[in-house]
Amino acid sequence: MDALILSRMQFAWVIALHILLPAFTVGLSCYIATLEVRWWLSKDDVYRRLSAFWIKIFAVSFGMGVVSGIVMPFQFGTNWSRFSDGASNVIGSLIAYEALTAFFLEAAFLGILLFGRKLVPQWAHAASAVMVAFGTLISSVWILAVNSWMQTPQGFEIVDGRFFPTSMLAVIFTPSFPYRLVHTVTAFVVTAAFVIMGVGARYLRQGRFVAESQLMVRMSILFLALMVPLQVLVGDLHGLNTLEYQPVKLAAMEGLWETRAGVPASLFAIPDEQAEKNRFEIAIPLLGSIYLTHHVDGTVRGLKDFPRADRPPVAIVYFAFRIMVGVALVMLAVVAAGIILLWRRRLYSSAWFLRVATLVSPIGFVAVLAGWTTTEVGRQPWVIYGQLRTAQALTPSLTPGDVMISLALYMVSYLIIFGGGFMLLRRLVTVGPNDAPEVASQDEVQRAARPLSAAADPHPSQDASLAGEAL
Repeated sequence: MDALILSRMQFAWVIALHILLPAFTVGLSCYIATLEVRWWLSKDDVYRRLSAFWIKIFAVSFGMGVVSGIVMPFQFGTNWSRFSDGASNVIGSLIAYEALTAFFLEAAFLGILLFGRKLVPQWAHAASAVMVAFGTLISSVWILAVNSWMQTPQGFEIVDGRFFPTSMLAVIFTPSFPYRLVHTVTAFVVTAAFVIMGVGARYLRQGRFVAESQLMVRMSILFLALMVPLQVLVGDLHGLNTLEYQPVKLAAMEGLWETRAGVPASLFAIPDEQAEKNRFEIAIPLLGSIYLTHHVDGTVRGLKDFPRADRPPVAIVYFAFRIMVGVALVMLAVVAAGIILLWRRRLYSSAWFLRVATLVSPIGFVAVLAGWTTTEVGRQPWVIYGQLRTAQALTPSLTPGDVMISLALYMVSYLIIFGGGFMLLRRLVTVGPNDAPEVASQDEVQRAARPLSAAADPHPSQDASLAGEAL
């Protein structure tokens, strides 16, 4: 393997592990902010106990994210210096904005969130939780602005081989940016919600922290009932955007070789890039055009319309996309079952559902990795789509031996960091909300299992509505 392949493997290793952390912390920070605000308004101590529990988990995850995140821009200089030299005038300011407006905001208010519960008023502690959540969202905005510009670049001119911005608004608000931002952030909050639901389901199966567990499961199900369908809708809109601006990526996602109208939906196939066809394909006629173009006879360009040198690795993109879609269908099924059980007031007593909820708790991470693979591998062979090839972005003096050493060091260090972090997180989950009773009081159980109708709630003034919990 040459230095190019090894450098791509190294970057994939680093970012694949790092992306798991914002995929969790963005949604978790929003959940903590919701708990803190609910505690401030309702004075129900169950919200405080849950918030204190998840803040510990957030702190560990945030620390791991900082450590692994520093390495990514470091690689731009060591492995991808031509990319840094050529594109720094455009993306350098966006990365700086992320540090100034998001990371500093998160770090400042995280200190209050972690250590200020007994030192500041309750409203100030809740406000700090909101600001930390806001910081994670702003961070996502800037990072995805960089990625979207690399996917659908605009607002620049090239002078002596370097990219210079002609309009920063055009650089930030590229054609794919709104869809990529909403689709990614929604995936992040959905990922966190499935983890929270899985932890609550595990405690319910063990008969521990009943009031806290019921609240976690109920809030997650109600939130997911809104966000998972939204994710599917936004994904469809993002697909239309990809069809317009990155048609070769969409052709690889669908395993479509010939340009045609009335495209079938390929359920399974083994793409053969040498023969330019699919083997052992199972497809549904016309369905592809319906969801790709929203017309039964819609025309979609095939891979043969593009030079071989401009096509991405078809098999990787094809299977990654199907993993992402398959996970989305599993999510929809789990959420639908949860809503039915909640309506029938059997959500907390259904052993099979609690077991399923526990098993699927990491499913969001699978979807995030599959979606990231589809997006980034589908952009190949370009690092800046249509402008700068990945091979041209590599540091010219790199040797395979150099990259092999750094890749090995990264793999060992990340296994230690993430392995130790996972063990610590697992221990925190095993211990649970340690200032909460192992078995909740009957009053807490009844309050956590409040009926769906507000009119049936004997204490409507003490508890917010289910819609409020969803928000």
